[in-house]
Amino acid sequence: KIKKGEGIDRRGEEEQLLDVIVKNAKRLRGLAQEILDVTRIESKGFDLNLQKIDLVALLLDVISDTKDQINKDSENLNLVLERAAASTGRNDPIFVTADKDKIIQAANNLLNNAIKFTKNGTISVQVSVNDQTNEVTVSIKDTGEGIDRSILPHLFTKFSSKSFEGIGLGLFITKNIVEAHGGRIWAENNLDGRGATFFFTLSISRSSS
Repeated sequence: KIKKGEGIDRRGEEEQLLDVIVKNAKRLRGLAQEILDVTRIESKGFDLNLQKIDLVALLLDVISDTKDQINKDSENLNLVLERAAASTGRNDPIFVTADKDKIIQAANNLLNNAIKFTKNGTISVQVSVNDQTNEVTVSIKDTGEGIDRSILPHLFTKFSSKSFEGIGLGLFITKNIVEAHGGRIWAENNLDGRGATFFFTLSISRSSS
């Protein structure tokens, strides 16, 4: 005989177990995709499906999706998009010619990396335009643990990580995505000693098509 309230408790336990199963399944799927991406990189590189895309709109979508996940897992982490150029609005478009899915993957990798090492505080995504070099720079700044000094020299190589989550392939893949688009990627610890900032650049598309 099931006692009063026992059925509810059991359903709660089952829901928790289901959440764990779903999270682990997603994690395994992500690891499998990372291994496939590394195989492609080392064999022939990425095949890019280039198109003209609005980078700001893309980042806003990525941030929105990431915020939904943060809200489920943490109430102490804030995620914002900033625009460095004062002459333009935060949501004004910046067009680049790129593989949309690959840039989403790169942005997700960098955001997930920031979240992994930031228990509370703020993760800010900033977009700035350099008209002289015709480049846009995206930076992801967190207030987390910062980059371990032993990791920093080979941060974007395979299996370079101090985290127990993942196997250290995300930043390697992100570097290859950015460089396949002719961009640059780098990272540094913040001067105030709180967290780190990752940067990547892409060429701005000036054509009307």
